[in-house]
Amino acid sequence: MYGKRPGGVGRARAIAGVAWAALLLGLWLWGHDAAEGLGGAVPLTGDVAAVGRPPTHPLPRAWHPLPAAAARRVVVESAGIAAPVAGQGRDGSGGWYGMGARPGASGAAVLVGPTDAGVLRRLGGVRRGDAVRVSRADGTVAEFTVEDVAMVTATRFDARRVYAARAGGRAELRLLAGGGARGGTVVVSAYLTGSR
Repeated sequence: MYGKRPGGVGRARAIAGVAWAALLLGLWLWGHDAAEGLGGAVPLTGDVAAVGRPPTHPLPRAWHPLPAAAARRVVVESAGIAAPVAGQGRDGSGGWYGMGARPGASGAAVLVGPTDAGVLRRLGGVRRGDAVRVSRADGTVAEFTVEDVAMVTATRFDARRVYAARAGGRAELRLLAGGGARGGTVVVSAYLTGSR
């Protein structure tokens, strides 16, 4: 019989833990590769079985667009996001995409988050039907409802789908966050459903 060295059990448990983590990571990456082959924009619903099924709760009707006003703060309570907005983002700092609409006005307003894995993870947890509130410079709060969340890759990035409005005459919102290990970008798409 071989003698057991002190700490051998702890080392064996650590190795087993690392092996399980590697296996789970491999399965996760394999699943994302398979999904990317279906068209590049992978829905992130949190319920794999629900993908492709009609939603059980219909979304609210669109609200009429508001006059243009600069954004001051964005809040997504379901994802734990509450942050000030300081103009157009540069160098990965995040901010409103200057060529898009103002949030609440007709068209698609785009907020690009910082290239931070934490923001990427939190946006990936947003669900269809969640609320997004944008406080604006004119004192109003534009209230949006999320209609879908998708992960897109650099090789399959469809700029028209991300930056362009989906329905004419509607005020829409896109929240983007990139910086994942595989170059993915989470795209949250919402539309105006109220204001106060």
